[in-house]
Amino acid sequence: MEGSEEQPGPRPPHPGDHRIRDGDFVVLKREDVFKAVQVQRRKKVTFEKQWFYLDNVIGHSYGTTFEVTSGGSLQPKKKKEEPTSETKEAGTDNRNIIDDGKSQKLTQDDIKALKDKGIKGEEIVQQLIENSTTFRDKTEFAQDKYIKKKKKKYEAMITVVKPSTRILSVMYYAREPGKINHMRYDTLAQMLTLGNIRAGNKMIVMETCAGLVLGAMMERMGGFGSIIQLYPGGGPVRAATACFGFPKSFLSGLYEFPLNQVDSLLNGTFSAEMLSSEPKDSASVEESNGTLEEKQTSEQENDDSMPEAPESNHPEEQETMEIVSQDPDSKEPKERGSKKDYIQEKQRRQEEQKKRHLEAAALLSERNADGLIVASRFHPTPLLLSLLDFVAPSRPFVVYCQYKEPLLECYTKLRERGGVINLRLSETWLRNYQVLPDRSHPKLLMSGGGGYLLSGFTVAMDNLKTDPSLKSSTSTLESHKTEEPAAKKRKCPESDSTFQKLL
Repeated sequence: MEGSEEQPGPRPPHPGDHRIRDGDFVVLKREDVFKAVQVQRRKKVTFEKQWFYLDNVIGHSYGTTFEVTSGGSLQPKKKKEEPTSETKEAGTDNRNIIDDGKSQKLTQDDIKALKDKGIKGEEIVQQLIENSTTFRDKTEFAQDKYIKKKKKKYEAMITVVKPSTRILSVMYYAREPGKINHMRYDTLAQMLTLGNIRAGNKMIVMETCAGLVLGAMMERMGGFGSIIQLYPGGGPVRAATACFGFPKSFLSGLYEFPLNQVDSLLNGTFSAEMLSSEPKDSASVEESNGTLEEKQTSEQENDDSMPEAPESNHPEEQETMEIVSQDPDSKEPKERGSKKDYIQEKQRRQEEQKKRHLEAAALLSERNADGLIVASRFHPTPLLLSLLDFVAPSRPFVVYCQYKEPLLECYTKLRERGGVINLRLSETWLRNYQVLPDRSHPKLLMSGGGGYLLSGFTVAMDNLKTDPSLKSSTSTLESHKTEEPAAKKRKCPESDSTFQKLL
């Protein structure tokens, strides 16, 4: 009990965490479209061809629906009680309705004039219904479909939800699937389950999915345990991880290690000098990747991640440039001082990054990881064969690939290598259903594929090679297997002789 109390862990959630605060990462939702943004005052956000500010969102609860009003301000939508006793006039079928474009009396100019007057979308939809000559002749289902279509077009309703693994994976898969290697959200859920991701684990992850798999693991572990991320190139890309908005306490158990140093770590030739021999510029890029590069990649990533408002940034930059050009002599000492501070800060970051790399190397050298997750655009076979040495026996591993052929080769290599059991190559099949009264059915459009998974468990092979009792047991089993076919052969001549006697 004393040891458990002394272990540092993440702070308990604040009672007001269910409310939106300035600087929080949120997800905007409209129908089935999502977009991840950071709440900032006077920050212009564009979503579904509409622009607005998120100032009025601060202080409200997650899940609140807002309406975009004039001037780009968001106002919470008031819930209205729909009368249940009122009966709708509806036709029996739609066979006599002709879509000739003349059923609507309001023209586009009239609708534009209503928008210019500041009339809300709900009133515009009501006027469209009243001015439609064929609305009452439609069936009840067709009327609901018509109203839903017009509300989507004219009512600017936006719901602010809290980021989660499911929401972010749906968002990335719908708009930018290439950035997450076409990993579907149900496949990601299978990875987390097969990998036994839970609090207190020591996990190894190698992924090139913009940090989505890493964020999903961090969310499930809840800030307890440790994660060692192996990254290729100059540094890890964690654009999707930043969208989760994890507290700083979650980052204390997150380590990173360059993929090109794994072989030296396996051979026992790894040393701290190998990290210091890397170029300083690349080291600074690796360290600052969690801050600067995340913002750059998230800006380029999609209009669905975090867009920046160039209107608010460029004027300030132009003003500072004008001041410097007008009086350069007065700014020279400050510029020199800022350069010195920048160099010192850069050196401090390099030392801190080197220290974190050494800590990650020490954790990997223990070779007792509780699991391995691989989801990258590289070929899985060399990655898995080298990284399995860091995993303890009786621990799960999961490998994701968009195509099954690389995983088939990886499956064959693992069977030849040994040290693994319960190998399983699987593909999940997903189909969405529409669930409505009297019209529940599978949707016509469905996903063609969400990738393939190769999973299994590690075992220790040294005991099988050295223990003679295990060898004797295997030899007895083989002898029993060879005796069974011999008994069947003895019956063959007896049956032939009886058959001849009958003849």
